Amino acid sequence: MASTPATIQRVCAPLQRAISASSRSVATSRCYATIPSSTSSSPASSSSPSTSTSTPSRRPTYFKDTSLGSLDDFLPTSSPSVPLSPSDAYALRTAEVGPASNRRTITRLPSWLKTPIPAGNDNYKQIKRDLRGLGLHTVCEEARCPNISECWGGSNKNAATATIMLMGDTCTRGCRFCSVKTNRRPPPLDPHEPENTAEALARWGLGYVVLTSVDRDDLADGGARHFAETIRRIKAKKPSLLVEALTGDFMGDLDMVKIVAESGLDVYAHNVETVEALTPYVRDRRATFRQSLKVLEHVKAVKGQEGIITKTSLMLGLGEQEHEVMEALRELRKVGVDVVTFGQYMRPTKRHLQVEKYVTPAEFEMWRQRAVDMGFLYVASGPLVRSSYKAGEAFIENVLRKRAGGNAHAALSGKLEDAAVVEELMKSGST
Repeated sequence: MASTPATIQRVCAPLQRAISASSRSVATSRCYATIPSSTSSSPASSSSPSTSTSTPSRRPTYFKDTSLGSLDDFLPTSSPSVPLSPSDAYALRTAEVGPASNRRTITRLPSWLKTPIPAGNDNYKQIKRDLRGLGLHTVCEEARCPNISECWGGSNKNAATATIMLMGDTCTRGCRFCSVKTNRRPPPLDPHEPENTAEALARWGLGYVVLTSVDRDDLADGGARHFAETIRRIKAKKPSLLVEALTGDFMGDLDMVKIVAESGLDVYAHNVETVEALTPYVRDRRATFRQSLKVLEHVKAVKGQEGIITKTSLMLGLGEQEHEVMEALRELRKVGVDVVTFGQYMRPTKRHLQVEKYVTPAEFEMWRQRAVDMGFLYVASGPLVRSSYKAGEAFIENVLRKRAGGNAHAALSGKLEDAAVVEELMKSGST
């Protein structure tokens, strides 16, 4: 009986070794999701064919119908050689999205409103780096402008434009078309912002800059003195730089308007945004169409008709009627506005106003011609035109036209004087 445990151990030892060997072979032949079982070439798997053959092979997937449809089947015309008619080209396309249980129809963006992804050249990248380094904000980024790459890049540094947003990135008003952040009590002003802005603009080598700001109704002066100080610093560092100030209405305080108008800027801009009938629904209730007209009129009263250029902008596609747009243009001419721009309203998010209509390029051209016939010195009109889009080119062309007619601006910068001389030389050479 004493030898019984030893005998049992000798009998069980070979069985335990066999079980452990088989378990190791199964573990080494395990197939993973990323490795097809049919391509396994390990020695362990080859030594155990019964394990690999027991795995069922997946049936291959193939298409039974290999015929391809012609591109003509997807075009509304019968022949690819026949071009699309204007009505077909401008027709809005819709698509159904969502699961089968909750399908909804959406309107696709028209082709004339699609822009390439902003890539930018070296000038674009330098501007973006300096903005982050100096803690500055731009309306180009905050308002998600589709033209940021083209404006910041420009054909050269002097042709590039940028729109700096002063006094932070938080507004005290809540317009229903704007994507800028809102708060009743935004952070205090940065006392170093005027100097930082002037330093950045002098470093970039731009030819034209637009300064805008959020509305700061929490400040006693609405930020007018901060705005004016920034302009003075810029002109001190680079007198040849053309400066446009796109301001708010300062809650109708015309004394604050005067402070900005006398700061040395070249163009004073204030946007009425839309027609008078839609203003209460589009803009913040503290902003009115008549109040904006008074701001533009007072700028001319302070600086004189030839002392400064005034500018405004209108968005189309919000549901405005033709006679309402015409009436708005007549009111703007009465207060002496020089430049007007038309652009398509683009809905920033689902929380903002819906687009009532995508205005076609032909309609934008119609409004441009009508505004020119009414006496505006310069009109920029197009689906992607924004208040400060191509602002430098618009201003230069406007001033050159006035110079050719004998009504040149009295305070032309050196850059504009050179451009005027070049134009005159080209005219004399052609004759």
